Amino acid sequence: MNLMPNRSQARVFPSSLAIISVVVAFGLTGCGSLFGSKKPEPPALGANPASVPVAQAWTARIGAIRGPLQPVVNGNSVTVAGSDGSVAVLDAATGAERWRASVGAPLAAGVGSDGKLAAVVTQANDVVVLEGGRELWRQKLQAQVFTAPLVAGGRVFVLAADRSVNAFDGQTGRKLWQQQRPGEPLVLRQAGVVLPVGDTLVVGLSGRLAGLNPNSGAVRWEAPLATPRGINDVERLVDLVGSVARLDDVVCARAFQTSVGCVNTERGSVLWTKPANGFEGISGDAGYLFGAEANGHVLAWRRSNGERAWTNERLQHRSLTAPLAMGRAVAVGDSTGLVHLLSRDDGTPVNRLTTDGSGIAATPVLAAGMLVVVTRNGGVFGFRPE
Repeated sequence: MNLMPNRSQARVFPSSLAIISVVVAFGLTGCGSLFGSKKPEPPALGANPASVPVAQAWTARIGAIRGPLQPVVNGNSVTVAGSDGSVAVLDAATGAERWRASVGAPLAAGVGSDGKLAAVVTQANDVVVLEGGRELWRQKLQAQVFTAPLVAGGRVFVLAADRSVNAFDGQTGRKLWQQQRPGEPLVLRQAGVVLPVGDTLVVGLSGRLAGLNPNSGAVRWEAPLATPRGINDVERLVDLVGSVARLDDVVCARAFQTSVGCVNTERGSVLWTKPANGFEGISGDAGYLFGAEANGHVLAWRRSNGERAWTNERLQHRSLTAPLAMGRAVAVGDSTGLVHLLSRDDGTPVNRLTTDGSGIAATPVLAAGMLVVVTRNGGVFGFRPE
C-alpha cells in the first residue's frame, strides 16, 4: 500500500537549511516494506532474443555508487565518479584510464565535464573542480546538491537543493552570480535539470523549465510542465528530473510522477504535456521520446505531439533507470544489473546484457560507439553494438 498517493518511490527532504538534517525518505523499495509486505516479484524475462548483436568490449572500476552520480561523455572520453570521492576519465573505446583522482571526501553529486574540467559536489557541500587529475579549486555552497554541475563556456553552474543556481569561473572558482528562487517545503533527493541550449542556461525549478542568462542569472522565460496539487507538502511536491531529451531548440523533460512535456526554448513556450507516472528522466530521438514509468512499463511518446506510440510491460517492478536512445534500440538498466535493449520502433526486446549483478546506477551513455554503463558496485562496462 502507499502512504501517500503517487509518492511511494520518492526520496524527499525539507528544503529549509535550518532543518535540512531532518530527512524524510520513502525508500526506493516502496512503502510496502514499512508494513512488512513483500515487494512485487518481477515477471520472468524468458530467453534472451539477442536479435541485435552486442558484445562486451571492456570493463573498468570506480568507487561504489550510492547516490546520483551520472557519467558524462565528451567526444570519445567518459568521466565517471564514485561515492568515495574518486573521479576518473576513461577512453570510451578501450576503457583505458586517462587520469584518476580523489577529492578526499564522499560525493553528493556529479560528475560534470566539458572534456577539460571535471566538477563534482561533496557531501560537505563543496564544489570541487579538477583539471587533468589535479584539483583546481573548491568552493563552499550553502545548500546540498543532488544534480551534477554543468561545465560549459568556461564556467561551472550548480543547481542546489534549495533551488538556487550558482555560477563560478571555471579556472579560478570565483563566484560570478547566484539566482535564488522561492523554495517549496520539500525537494527531491535526486538529480534535476540543468543544460545549455544556445546562449541560454536551461534549468528545472520546481515544475518549470526556466531559461537564464548565463552571464548574469537573469530569468529570460519560464515554462510550466507541471503544477503542484494535493492537500499536503508531499502530494504537492513537483520537480523536474534529469535526464532530458533535447533536439535543436526543443527540450523535453519529466516532472516527477506527474507529466512529460516539451518546451521551445527559443520562445520559452510549452509545446505539449501529457500525464505520466515516472520518477526518472527521459531520452529521445527525432521521432520519439522514451521513459520508464514507476511500475516498470517503458513508454514511447511521439515527439511531435506526445501521443503514445508503444508500451513495453515486461520489465515491471525492476527499478529501471532512465532509457537511452541509441539508434534502432533503446537501452534501460535495472536493479539486478541487467541492461535491456528494446526495439526503438515497437518496444520489443532485442537483447539483454549482464554486468556484475549489483544494479545499474545511472542512465547508460553512448560514447565512441560504445554503450557504457556503471553499476552500484562501481563496475564500468563498455559494450560494442555490432
